Amino acid sequence: MSDSEDLRERHAREDAARMLDAQRRMQDGVTTYAQLTAGGLSRIDIERAVRHNELRRVHPRVYVDHTGPLTWEQRAWAAVLYAAPALLCRESLEAPRGRDAGRPIHVAIDHSRKVMTQPGIVIHRMRDLKLKAYGGTPPRLKVEDNALAMAHEAGSEIEAIARVAEAASRSFVTAATLQKALNRAHSLRRRKLIQGLVDDLATGTHSVLEHGYLTKIERAHGLPAGRRQSPRIGASGNQFRDVEYEGYALVVELDGALGHDSWRDQARDADRTLDDLAELGAVTARLRFHQVFDTPCQTAARVGRILTRAGWNGKVRRCGENCRLHE
Repeated sequence: MSDSEDLRERHAREDAARMLDAQRRMQDGVTTYAQLTAGGLSRIDIERAVRHNELRRVHPRVYVDHTGPLTWEQRAWAAVLYAAPALLCRESLEAPRGRDAGRPIHVAIDHSRKVMTQPGIVIHRMRDLKLKAYGGTPPRLKVEDNALAMAHEAGSEIEAIARVAEAASRSFVTAATLQKALNRAHSLRRRKLIQGLVDDLATGTHSVLEHGYLTKIERAHGLPAGRRQSPRIGASGNQFRDVEYEGYALVVELDGALGHDSWRDQARDADRTLDDLAELGAVTARLRFHQVFDTPCQTAARVGRILTRAGWNGKVRRCGENCRLHE
């Protein structure tokens, strides 16, 4: 070998070693067997490093450069590299607040692939994964697609709404980006509900909440029929009441705003306010998604108490065998 060829080979080895070092730093000390060999290490070198505790095997063909406890970021990198090409998803889209507590790392792979599971990793198969990928380190699913995936798996309507609301609270998430994600979600449970939420976000209306109140509370529990969008003249001009019970001095305002970090706290406050109204007979009740989709029976009972104090002679009825009217 000539001196020039020897020099080029040495430079190539140095470049590969520098690239491996850069990869290690970017990946919080986590590397794969392929990266290690591309960086100039042989199988024997890797085995020797493991024996000397310079490397530790985390998953098959995935290593970390120390023997202590792994951080959440290192576990996330190890999961993504093990299942690669893969994206962080579900509850693992972001690092948990506070202590990690060893929660499993959720990763998404393309629907066409199969990857053997490993302890501490939950694998989800998704269609069109490349279209749903966001960069990041480690790479992860787009917030909008992740929210829809979690809404699809949610056990109730209110949980599905919560996932969309949590995504909408991000400054970079808009009705347009949610709609694009919705167009990519070809098999989505509760599509009509979620499409309505996206439409409401785009137009500033509360149609999903209004329809939920009508069907889950008013009609289902035998409340009197309220007047919808009744006009009134206020200090700022013409205004419209969401639901007005004429003759009973009760107005129900429906606040279906998405994109607020504390919307569950607001829901608890609304519960307390509704209880106060039921006792005092005040004239305006403001309801949110929680009252309509999570506790419709209890909300119907409270609204019924307000109406009764105002002179309604009817009776709130159970909506079915599993009605929670008196809880």
